[in-house]
Amino acid sequence: MRVLVIEDDDDLRVAITASLRAAGFAVDAVADLPPADEALAVNSYDCTVFDRMLPSGDALHYVRARRPAVPVLFLTARDSVADRIAGLEHGDDYLVKPFAVAELVARVRSLCRRVATGRPPVLRCGDLEIDSARHEVRRAGVLITLTAKEFVVLEQLVAQQGRPATRAELIEVAWDRMADPASNVLDVLITQLRRKLGKPPMVHTERGVGYRIEPA
Repeated sequence: MRVLVIEDDDDLRVAITASLRAAGFAVDAVADLPPADEALAVNSYDCTVFDRMLPSGDALHYVRARRPAVPVLFLTARDSVADRIAGLEHGDDYLVKPFAVAELVARVRSLCRRVATGRPPVLRCGDLEIDSARHEVRRAGVLITLTAKEFVVLEQLVAQQGRPATRAELIEVAWDRMADPASNVLDVLITQLRRKLGKPPMVHTERGVGYRIEPA
């Protein structure tokens, strides 16, 4: 999957690029809107990551006017409710600085996967609802706080409800390709996820395969 990063802070641009590449993405990185415009015109991307305030102006206005045909994730230090709403109205996700790079990688992976699978922005399973754009999970209307990896694994389980997700599939979506499928990191995460989702349980073990989710 190929990602375009537009960030004028040199150190942050390098850090984001390195982290995404380590997670298995092909990454092009530029520092302002004109080279981003050129890159979008000649290349195909699965996701774009825009710093909002760039030397050429607010990237929100650029996206509003030209709306790339791929998901847009905004990065910004502007964290007012109005700014968040504007970012979600004109982009697909919004992450406030400072942020954990691991969370950024998880959100980019989620956006890329949605394009590849035609996945709807809101997924449901019984009384469970996952809003991918807002990165929110609710059960029976109650907001549940998940880590980035918990969110990605739950999203994958709900997206393919009706059939079990293999361990390899879940590890691939939440960890980089260097992760060891034989390790217990997934089992630990599933245990935490079950605890946070509460009762009655929704996530079930498929012995010898992986896990599946069903409406409670």
